[in-house]
Amino acid sequence: MDSRQPVRRGKPRSAAQGASAEAPLTARPGFLLRRLHQIHVALFLEECAEFGITPVQYSVMTVLTVQGTLDQAALAREVGIDRANATDVVRRLEERDLLSRTSGDHDNRVKLCTLTAVGVALTQRMQAAVERAHERTVEGLPPRERKAFLASLQRLVESNNDMGRTKLRLR
Repeated sequence: MDSRQPVRRGKPRSAAQGASAEAPLTARPGFLLRRLHQIHVALFLEECAEFGITPVQYSVMTVLTVQGTLDQAALAREVGIDRANATDVVRRLEERDLLSRTSGDHDNRVKLCTLTAVGVALTQRMQAAVERAHERTVEGLPPRERKAFLASLQRLVESNNDMGRTKLRLR
């Protein structure tokens, strides 16, 4: 059995019991989550256009801002991306002198990642633009519903974390 395949929980559902093939896309949580992600990425890129940073790159930069130096594998777990994607993101940040990579003291295969001074400064300069993108993503909800929406998203991620291709390190 391929360990990357999701494990099914519970009994199989018939079309009558769950979302059927005829159900509108807007009744499907997966479709709505994917669409909201597309919208958020568009808002992020609009708000942060002057910086030339993607949401995943910004996630890597903020993790390193908080955690300091991390090896590339740990960094991938913190952000919830696979190791190949992490290598590409780190390489792109390194090419812009936003991040530096060094070999580990005891194992040259281990790559330690640290934000450069330029990376720290850019992360700080981006903060207001990133906050605007996040606010715009949820602005369709009344302010009193935003906290509950985020709490629900967090619960869904936590309860399904083992199902993802890459397991996110949760605190």
